[in-house]
Parts: sequence; C-alpha cells; structure tokens
Amino acid sequence: MATEIRVPTLGESVSEATVGTWFKKVGDTIKADEPLCELETDKVTIEVPAPASGVLSEITANAGETVAPGGLLGQIAEGASAGAAAPAAAGKKAEAAPAAAPAAAASSMPPAPAAAKMLAENNLSADQVEGSGKRGQVLKGDVIAAVTRGATAAATPAEPVKVAARAPSSEADAPREERVKMTRLRQTIARRLKDAQNTAAMLTTYNEVDMKAVMDLRNRYKDLFEKKHGVKLGFMGFFTKAVTHALKELPAVNAEIDGTDIIYKNYCHIGVAVGTDKGLVVPVVRDADQMSISEIEKEIGRLGKAARDGELSMADMQGGTFTISNGGVYGSLMSSPILNAPQSGILGMHKIQERPVVVGGQIVIRPMMYLALSYDHRIVDGKEAVTFLVRVKESLEDPERLVLDL
Repeated sequence: MATEIRVPTLGESVSEATVGTWFKKVGDTIKADEPLCELETDKVTIEVPAPASGVLSEITANAGETVAPGGLLGQIAEGASAGAAAPAAAGKKAEAAPAAAPAAAASSMPPAPAAAKMLAENNLSADQVEGSGKRGQVLKGDVIAAVTRGATAAATPAEPVKVAARAPSSEADAPREERVKMTRLRQTIARRLKDAQNTAAMLTTYNEVDMKAVMDLRNRYKDLFEKKHGVKLGFMGFFTKAVTHALKELPAVNAEIDGTDIIYKNYCHIGVAVGTDKGLVVPVVRDADQMSISEIEKEIGRLGKAARDGELSMADMQGGTFTISNGGVYGSLMSSPILNAPQSGILGMHKIQERPVVVGGQIVIRPMMYLALSYDHRIVDGKEAVTFLVRVKESLEDPERLVLDL
C-alpha cells in the first residue's frame, strides 16, 4: 500500500509554491516526519515531512516545478521491496496533480462582492485580473493592484520582473558568465519593491540621533539584563519601543490605504527586516506596543534565528503594520528604504559613527546615527512624518521616556 506525499497548506493568500531541493531520492528508506523536500513560496521556504515510514517509491514533482496546495509530490511504499520500482518512477511527472490544473479552472469562482463592484467601476472583467483567493477567486486587493498597474489584460503577479533583453555577450566573455534562475522569493522581492515605487507617493525624511544615552544605559545593564532574561540587550528593543510610542501619537504612519478608504490600525505589529542567504525577509513582532523591551528582544532573537535557519512560518510573516530596517549592521551610513507595501512607513537605521557635534555651545564627540523615514505621502503629511521621526529621536536620546511612557 502506498502513502501519497501531498503539498501542505501554504498559508493565507499563497496559492502555489516551487519545489526546491529533494533531500531523498527514489529507493531511499525514510522515517515518518523526516524532511523529504523543500518548497519555496513567495514568502518563506518550508520543509515537507514524510507522512509515513517506508521507501520513497516515486517522485512526481521534481525540483523547479510549480505545485499547488494538495498537489501530489510523490509516494511512499511500505517495506524495502518498493525500491525495485525506483528507476522507472524516478523521472515520472505528475500527470493529474492539482498543481497542473489549467489556470482557467481557477477562474470559475465568481469575484468577491467588493471586487465585482471595483471591476465594474474600472471597466474590467474578472478574467483580466488574476485572483489570489481560494480557488483563484478575485479579491478586492487583486483589483486594486491591477488598476494601479493600469491593467488592460490578465495580471500576472507571479511572473518574474521583465526587463529588456540584454545584448549577447562577446565570445570572450560568455564562458565566464553564469546564468542562474531567480528563486521565487527573489522574484517576489523584486516585484514588490517595484510595485511599491509605482504605487505609493514615496518620500523620505531624515534626522540624526545621539546614541550616547542608549549606549550608556545598555553598557550599564547589559550583563544584568542577559542574566535575568536570557537574551542580549541590543538596540532593536529600544528602537522598536520608540517606534511604537511614536505610532500611537501619529496613527497615519501606522495605517494603510485600501481603495478609497484608510484603515487605521489600533495595534502595532512591527516588521523587522532580516537578511538571509536567500534574500530579505520581514518577520513580524506582533503587538510590540504591549511588550516590554526584554520581550521584544526575545521575539526578535527567535524570529532572526528562524529566518536564518529557514524555519519561519507563514504566521511569522503576516500582518505587519510598520517596518524597521537596520542597514547599519552592514556598515550603511545613509540610505532611503523602500516601503513594504501596503504599509505607509518604514524606518531605516544606520551605522553608529562618532562625529563632532555642538552640545551646550561646546564641540564634543558623540556616537551619532542617521535615521531615515520613508512614507507614503498619499496618507502621511510631511508634518506628521517629521514629527514621527522627532519623537523617535527624543525617545532614544532620553530613554527614560520609554520607561515612563512619555
């Protein structure tokens, strides 16, 4: 009796994945719950565990193939005798797997009511917009994205970013080049960043913060902090707390645009950009405004480790309302971060550098950091953006304000 290996549920709004590395080959003996292969989605890479013990008798979806939730990946046979059929099964493709279903089948679901209204208002038909809902249903967000891009034909958000064809390399250079297909995650990063530039009225405001007070506080208590809480006291806890205080005062920076509506978030889910060997991911610290600095540091540590180990769950990646990006860990002195759509604000941290500044009429050397706030000018006014950044600066230069909630 054979046990089927199926694609697990991939998470909200994720309708397909790309098969990555197979850890086992046909004929290998496997144990229940042992990782069999990796699946790359738009947001995370997940491992598929073995549903039963036995022998991997068939691989029906090879590396690089696109599969849908519930799609057939392979089969596990009972006992060692299944290995005899290995050569014939190794190259077999999935002929009837749900992943191979034609795109037209996914459009059989009628658009959501809000989406249907927007389609009519913009003279679009459902077949001109690719749906991200269950069974390919067109949702309101899909129509908004299509209208923003000026869609006149079926939108194809899952396709790689298209650029003009490059000229052929010279005969001398061609052997020294390497062409590598972009991963699904990298394609998504490229598409989302470009969409953010095309959609939002993005503007950046800058300021600088004297980090002496935070650094002194950190140096004074870091050993005691680590001993009590079991985690190192870094700068991200202070920055995250300062951001949540400022978001409470300036709610537009924590809001998003949905069509002609503004959605104000009465909670702070802070995305923390993390660089991995597969690309940039933004796991989310949920309800950061209700957490202490120690709780924030623990959660950031957990998410950072999970990101580097490729173990982030879909829940870890969803629902962010504002993002913090720390380019300073790589030595960046100044940059303008790109919005993480549909969020309306992102804070860029940079390298701490000793510089001469004037304090009380005297020139002194202080550890200074440039801050950059990129924001969507459609919803956030210049005054609000500048005030937000000033509030973050004030909290960091006088960290007692964070403790006293001032």
